[in-house]
Amino acid sequence: QRVEEALLDLLLPPSPSKKKEQSNPPFLLNSAFGSENAETVQGSQKTESEDASTRERFRQWLREGKIEDKEVEITITKQNRMPTMEIFAGGNIEDFEETMQNITSMLSGGRSKKKMLSIKDARRILLEEELDKLVDTEKVSEEARKRVEEMGIIFIDEIDKIAVSNSRGSQDVSREGVQRDILPIVEGSTVNTKHGIVDTTHILFIAAGAFNLAKPSDLIPELQGRFPLRVELDSLTADDFKKILTEPKNALTKQYSELLKTESVTIDFKAEAIDTMSAIAQEVNAKVENIGARRLHTIMETVLEELSFEADERSGETIEITSRYVEDRLESIVKDQDLSKYIL
Repeated sequence: QRVEEALLDLLLPPSPSKKKEQSNPPFLLNSAFGSENAETVQGSQKTESEDASTRERFRQWLREGKIEDKEVEITITKQNRMPTMEIFAGGNIEDFEETMQNITSMLSGGRSKKKMLSIKDARRILLEEELDKLVDTEKVSEEARKRVEEMGIIFIDEIDKIAVSNSRGSQDVSREGVQRDILPIVEGSTVNTKHGIVDTTHILFIAAGAFNLAKPSDLIPELQGRFPLRVELDSLTADDFKKILTEPKNALTKQYSELLKTESVTIDFKAEAIDTMSAIAQEVNAKVENIGARRLHTIMETVLEELSFEADERSGETIEITSRYVEDRLESIVKDQDLSKYIL
């Protein structure tokens, strides 16, 4: 309803005489200037009745969608949120100046500009503005902080990268410093965020890492104690790789098929080819370095490298990717440990 009224105001802006009447009601004019103003009042009432009739006619057209393409001038206001500043170690002066400029623009208020838009687009913008007015941002932030404190889960990935090895050095000192910075947050403390102060006492922390160059025992004892439950994951098998290549909506095989379609080349991955690539991925992970499913990226790139390069010359062709096709392009690389290390 509010959006509809706003659109009608844009289509039928009030006349200057009507604005004047709103600021000076007729009964005040009549009492001030006498009965000679009665005819003027009656004329204005007649004009107001005509305006109301026109407004209802436009309202009907809006509801029937007859004037969706008509353009109106709308004022778009960009609402600014509360300014925040983030300072990171190692930041340069340009980043700091940019942050200060953003804060200055925020404090100066929201920016607005006028723009000609169709009724269809204007309705969408007006609807968003009306919905924003209905949302109590302070209440939303308060509820969000409450849910985070009571049901929040924080996942810390690659925690092995800050583990301290046996050989002491400057890097190990900085890694231990990072661990000690994380420790109070994991143990439970109040953290100042852009949405307010959050207590991390009841938040669940989950950490993960490959630990191929370090061990969980290389973490400082205090941090180890905050993660009492440990789970070791098994390496991916050939069956797992096969599922990764076929089941997801954005599987690599589907991505490469769509990519080569842009050059009018159709590729058909046979089941035997997927089995071969899965087996090779498992073998190379076991022999060289276990990098998990990332291995499939390099294998797929190596298998289709030649085809991708010649795709523009093979437009209109349909190419079958068979087990033999995969073996021809990977067999020599898999056997050569040095090539496997740097290519796969």
